[in-house]
Amino acid sequence: MVYYFTSNTVSPSAFLYVGKDKVENEELIKYGLDEDVWFHVDNLSSAHIYLRMGEGESWESIPKSLLEDCAQLTKANSIEGNKKDNITVIYTPWSNLKKDGSMAVGQVGFKDQRKVKKIHVAQRENPIINRLNKTKIERFPDLGQEKETRLKEIRRREKADLLARQKEEARVAKERKEKAWQRDHAYDDLLSEDAVALSSNQDRDPDFLDDFM
Repeated sequence: MVYYFTSNTVSPSAFLYVGKDKVENEELIKYGLDEDVWFHVDNLSSAHIYLRMGEGESWESIPKSLLEDCAQLTKANSIEGNKKDNITVIYTPWSNLKKDGSMAVGQVGFKDQRKVKKIHVAQRENPIINRLNKTKIERFPDLGQEKETRLKEIRRREKADLLARQKEEARVAKERKEKAWQRDHAYDDLLSEDAVALSSNQDRDPDFLDDFM
């Protein structure tokens, strides 16, 4: 089971999700997307909270209000962390998570520690948690299928974008070629046989100069 939440502090709304337990967390770790950002209470047991970013958005510039929602939801889903003040929540892109066979269920590491950020949470903010809980939805998704469908859509769009770029490049190349041909042959008419004949005195009437006398 996966719980989904909606944060309306930004427009369009942002979506957060969390696994029911550590077994579900394994599925989330395995089938996350590149636009997902992972949140966890630092040095304490907690649920894995994920924020699905919009395309083109940077995990390093999450709006403050949305970041606060993520941090509060993470704190609220930590048995120990929820009872404490002044805790730290860490977050990093899903793509920076590292998982190997030596790690316990639900445990993760990081590929690059420099990509892990921290946010201080002074205390639980019930208005935020209550607002998020009103949007809570329980689902039983096929995470593997969802990811495959998403990746297929990304590949389809990338292919379409590539074809569009190639078509535009071909159009520009053709246009340049035509302009180059026109530039190189701009004086062809002046050198034609008829043009040379008209500019020559060889075939003119001997008395053609009389018109100027």
